[in-house]
Amino acid sequence: MAKPAGHHVFNAFRGALIGTAEAVPGVSGGTVALITGVYEKLIDGAGHITSALRTGASDLPRGRGTARARAELRSVDWTVLLPLLAGMAVALVLAAKLIAPLVEEHPQFAYALFFGLVLASLWVPYSGSGKRWTVGNYVLCVVVAVGAFTLTGLPPGEMPTHPVVVALAGSIAICALVLPGISGSFLLLTMGLYEPTIEAVNERDFGYLAAFALGCAGGLALFVKLLKWLLENYHHMTLVVMTGLMAGSLRALWPWQDDDRGLLAPSGSVGLTCALFALGAAVVIAVLVVEHRAQGKKAEPSAAEPRRGRHARVPSGSRRG
Repeated sequence: MAKPAGHHVFNAFRGALIGTAEAVPGVSGGTVALITGVYEKLIDGAGHITSALRTGASDLPRGRGTARARAELRSVDWTVLLPLLAGMAVALVLAAKLIAPLVEEHPQFAYALFFGLVLASLWVPYSGSGKRWTVGNYVLCVVVAVGAFTLTGLPPGEMPTHPVVVALAGSIAICALVLPGISGSFLLLTMGLYEPTIEAVNERDFGYLAAFALGCAGGLALFVKLLKWLLENYHHMTLVVMTGLMAGSLRALWPWQDDDRGLLAPSGSVGLTCALFALGAAVVIAVLVVEHRAQGKKAEPSAAEPRRGRHARVPSGSRRG
């Protein structure tokens, strides 16, 4: 059955939110995908696409045709994925021109808004597996959070814009697109390639963008298969790690910090900053409440059907985590 036009528009809007987040250093597109409930579709779809490319590249030279590749592509929910990708692409270009300069001019207020958003979002992976956390889970989460906290405290660096370096940076940054917590834009900022990348998008520097896209494709092909496998086989533990990553990465969004990412005490327009923090948290809470009510209107699962988590679920394979 064909999906209504409103469904496609809504998915494009979800994609636009993800693309906008990727343009802001410190905010992960994967976090926004979790909040908007499309994370599983992105991971599952990307996994099937990369499998199709791999099997096609392997089968065609051997004369085996494209049957396996086409089977993988048929498994992708294109009615969701295509609007998402379209919305992401358009929003990323617009955000590079409109939102990124605002973040640079008013970092304290922008970071306050996103700090509240990400902090409230911790509930999503924490509750997403449907399992009770053990003491060991909490310890692992804290260890991962400390690691993410340390990583996001590294001062910005400088790297050359050589095509090989740009491709490598793209392969690293794209991992943050599908992994909640660490921001791809933040990693580019740490490598000193955030501003050159934003400038390349604005100036249509296709040589730079081609090298970056090549790196992104390679990194995505490797990382998304690993993440998909982890979610299928160790779903609960993967969400524990995601929770730690998101918690530790909050350091990057602390509204008061110096140019070298040193944390400072609150000062200057503290009231407005706190109000924006509360607004960011309220937006996420509102989205989760609406989603919860929408799920409540659906038919309850049968007694024989096991209870499932709400987010980050890839609907195939067995799970042992």
